[in-house]
Amino acid sequence: MTDEFDDVVRKLGLERKVRLLTGGTAWSTYAEPDAGLRSLVLSDGPVGVRGPGWDERSVSLNLPSPTALAASWDERLVERLGALLGDEARRKGVDILLAPTINLHRSPLGGRHFECYSEDPLLTARVGVALVRGVQSRGVAATAKHYVANDSETERLTLDARVDERTLRELYLAPFEAAVEAGVWVVMAAYNGVNGATMSENPLLAEPLKGEWGFDGLVVSDWGAVRSTVAAGRAAQDLAMPGPDGPWGEALVSAVRAGEVPEEAIDDKVRRLLRLASRVGALASPSEGSVAPLPKGVAPLTGESLAGLAEGVAPFAGESVAAVPEGVAPSADGPVRVGAGAAEALLREAVAAGTVLLRNEGPILPLDAERLRTVAVIGPNAAAPRIQGGGSAGVYPVRTVSPLEGIRAALAGRAEVVHAAGVHIDDTPTPLGLDDARDPRGGEPGVLVRLLSADGEELHAEHRLTGRVLEPTIVGSPAAVEIRALLCPRVEGRWTLAVAGWDHVSLAADGVTLIDDEVGRDSDDPATVSLNPPYRRAEVELTAGREVELVARRRMDPGSGVAFVLAADPPRRSEEEEFAAAVELARGADVAIVVAGTTEEVESEGYDRSGLALPGAQDALVRAVAAANPATVVVVNSGGPVDLPWREEVPAVLLSWFPGQEYGHGLAEVLFGAAEPGGRLPTTWAGRALAGTTPVAGILAYTEGLHIGHRAWLREPSPPAYWFGHGLGYTTWAYESVEVPGEVEPGAPFTVRVQVRNTGGRSGGEVVQVYLTRPGSGVERPVRWLAGFARVQAGPGESVEARVEVAARALAHWSPERHAWAFEPGSFTVLAGRSCGDLPLTATVAVAAPAN
Repeated sequence: MTDEFDDVVRKLGLERKVRLLTGGTAWSTYAEPDAGLRSLVLSDGPVGVRGPGWDERSVSLNLPSPTALAASWDERLVERLGALLGDEARRKGVDILLAPTINLHRSPLGGRHFECYSEDPLLTARVGVALVRGVQSRGVAATAKHYVANDSETERLTLDARVDERTLRELYLAPFEAAVEAGVWVVMAAYNGVNGATMSENPLLAEPLKGEWGFDGLVVSDWGAVRSTVAAGRAAQDLAMPGPDGPWGEALVSAVRAGEVPEEAIDDKVRRLLRLASRVGALASPSEGSVAPLPKGVAPLTGESLAGLAEGVAPFAGESVAAVPEGVAPSADGPVRVGAGAAEALLREAVAAGTVLLRNEGPILPLDAERLRTVAVIGPNAAAPRIQGGGSAGVYPVRTVSPLEGIRAALAGRAEVVHAAGVHIDDTPTPLGLDDARDPRGGEPGVLVRLLSADGEELHAEHRLTGRVLEPTIVGSPAAVEIRALLCPRVEGRWTLAVAGWDHVSLAADGVTLIDDEVGRDSDDPATVSLNPPYRRAEVELTAGREVELVARRRMDPGSGVAFVLAADPPRRSEEEEFAAAVELARGADVAIVVAGTTEEVESEGYDRSGLALPGAQDALVRAVAAANPATVVVVNSGGPVDLPWREEVPAVLLSWFPGQEYGHGLAEVLFGAAEPGGRLPTTWAGRALAGTTPVAGILAYTEGLHIGHRAWLREPSPPAYWFGHGLGYTTWAYESVEVPGEVEPGAPFTVRVQVRNTGGRSGGEVVQVYLTRPGSGVERPVRWLAGFARVQAGPGESVEARVEVAARALAHWSPERHAWAFEPGSFTVLAGRSCGDLPLTATVAVAAPAN
């Protein structure tokens, strides 16, 4: 079979072909001008497009976390957000967005839980596909990752996931199959192994991915996941990242010439790279020059291109809204138009759409703003929220609107808003920023970063906006990196100063050495090496208003990354004083809103969670506030499930996830009734985990098989705190009737019609969920499983029909004996309702016996 790229491949010699298969840099591929191929640029996602590198001067629109997007159960919304990501990628010159992550919530202990969508393969598939469609509508490649069974972080570089064939097909491979069917252009091979072979060498890349499913795109490795020359070269792994170093290059050329790797395998990899380049507009014929035209059907990016993303919102007003703090130069990427524009409105809409109302007794919500005089906003995450999870998915946001800011803005001129943190939960030092530091060389807010040679000569200097410098501009071969800043203390007292970095680190204040230490690297995990080096701390007495010059320096040994952090924290109230102040504020307020949550030490890439309790004394704080004020609303700011032992002691509980930059405004709209909390749980919430994440002797056995999440809880003697699919909204619903066909043919889809009525006093939305069960089945099955869902909207008293499409696959099971999908004839029970645990309607559908 001929391929449209065969002629280009034939013109390239073996060395040039192999050169294309390893990154040219950490975030880009090699160009091949003679073939009309420019370099392809890759960037992490999915909560924004960071761009090629970590630079706080290159800000990004910050979306809600994937758990929040899945909580919306709204594919149209997610597709619009995907298009926003696509436009952001185009603005930053990015061709390949490394998102979505479509691994499953096998265990709530998974440290990267927030970056995946759901415990359910169907919901994960549908939401993930919506994001793929949106991103690729802008001529940017989406990346389905991490293929496959990359569901935990403990020993993630080396663990071997042992998963039986049926469980792989029905759960963990299912979202990837859906992404391929939807036309995803890139798939990322994971670090871990599956059933004895690391994924960059695994047969699963060939079958079913490229064979049975017909994936014609590119398989990129996770960063550093290709560890062999011959085995990975022979496998269906196409592009090894990062570059320019790696196990391929000249070694792969030699392996081909020695007959260890067929050249046909190299040619197939190159064709796939060229096909991807063509799709994103990076490939042109030599006569057209090396800059390729945009893909067919993709319009040029303009200031108006996001206008349609927020329904009913006016287009951007132009350049009038700054993308960076006042007095700071705009990003080199160009302006990010937010303010009153469509992007901001869409992100605010997404906050409300993903917010889940777990409990609402009274009902106390929505709050009547006109009747409030004093509102106490309490909790460690109220003024310093988590808008995104930790690790490689992080971006530098355009801005962060905290719950405290959002509530104050909503109640401006109507009520007094008072605040206290109540407890301290995060001991991570705070990097210097624009509010407390100046560059000693130019005087601008921020810090001075210098690269130094071995003899102390300055190789390069640059002004930065934060003391957390993950990627300084590298010039020459620096031996050390230095951060200098003038710190202006806001308060008097004993400050904590800190530096974070590998190798030798030091810190001096006004010439007095405070830290001088050797920090040995204890991890090979890229997230730890590049993002989370350990801190060294010192305390010093400072005078308010009297500047002190800080000089921090670290040696840069090979392989230890370049990240370096200079941080400073003022003295703070004791735990007892902070707690008492919060309770006193709550006692004197009309309503108390407690924002509790996790820290980056709890939820982040690179490690799993040790438990599900909220960190610190937050549980005690909630109970004390509720005792002081019966009108207490708790907002949970976490990426995944946490234990809520006080949930029956407070009238209202809202789950906001990691909701992106517009957190405060979107939350205020929900609290005061301008928007309905549209979310439904995409994963079961309970106080304990039923599956672990720690390998034994390097092996993580998926012994639970098909039974994860709600499927596992349905086999437990007691229910979880909140079932998968649960969420209340601001109105009530009656489920009136369900209709299904009497019989369906094996392999045929069918439609479930569910009549629901809005029995409340305001318009609202509902997620109608359909599950299947098969009593007396001849094969092992979950107690019940999600088969389809649909969103409906209705006014007070209005009845509406939800048409839930059930795909043929919902009735199928994978046969390990036949290595194929099979259908068991007979009757299946159809259940319809509001969650896995609330299914008032039932019907029966029969699967016909297969024709002989």
